[in-house]
Amino acid sequence: MTGAARGVGRGVALVLGETGATVYVTDRESRDHRHSQLPGTVEDTAEQVTERGGHGIPVRVDHADDKAVESLFDRVRDEQGGLDLLVANACDGNALPFAGGPFWTLPLEHWHNMIDIGVRSHLVSAWYAAPLLIERRGLAVLTGYADPDAEVIAGHLFYDLAMTSVSRLARSLAHDLRPHGVTALAVSPGFTRTEAITAALGEDVPGADSIEFPGRAVRVLLEDPEVGRHAGRTLRVADLAREYGFSDV
Repeated sequence: MTGAARGVGRGVALVLGETGATVYVTDRESRDHRHSQLPGTVEDTAEQVTERGGHGIPVRVDHADDKAVESLFDRVRDEQGGLDLLVANACDGNALPFAGGPFWTLPLEHWHNMIDIGVRSHLVSAWYAAPLLIERRGLAVLTGYADPDAEVIAGHLFYDLAMTSVSRLARSLAHDLRPHGVTALAVSPGFTRTEAITAALGEDVPGADSIEFPGRAVRVLLEDPEVGRHAGRTLRVADLAREYGFSDV
């Protein structure tokens, strides 16, 4: 579970904990190495996973560091022998103030935060996880956002590129993994009450989903024996809630 110190990643990890799962909680945010003033560390999330009945294992990983990611999956292989589920969620899209506008007015640093740390880290995690997923005929879930009606998602070129790339990446991974019994897809949360959103807009955000709503989507997909029919698709959490009959907390 990459990028799980806070936000959607934490919500997915918590729901998986309720199933009794062993969850490797990864992020660069740890109690000894803080990068943000927002609450949340890998240790916090891992403890909450365990409190819910699972086994949370905190691992501090900078997902921009390929060697660190390789070491993570070497550890998973040594300790577990395989992998049932990869959730690639790490991104640094909120490292700079998020506001759309003409592309030439947006800081070029967004490329690093959204493409290098976001899209590329999804690919690198999948690259190292693939042999472990094949061992278990597992599931790879990438998190992104989809808005087929938007000309430019959120009016932000870098964000639009990142989210569109995640969807295409899921499709390409599915093409290569399907013959090996592994399903790859993308899940698109709606407007979610992450720690960053709460810090900016307050606790009571009308119309916002909890961070656990995407987790419930991941759970039903993991438990669906016919999940392969979704391979390569980008699935909105709200649509999955209607299809599978689950609701938010």
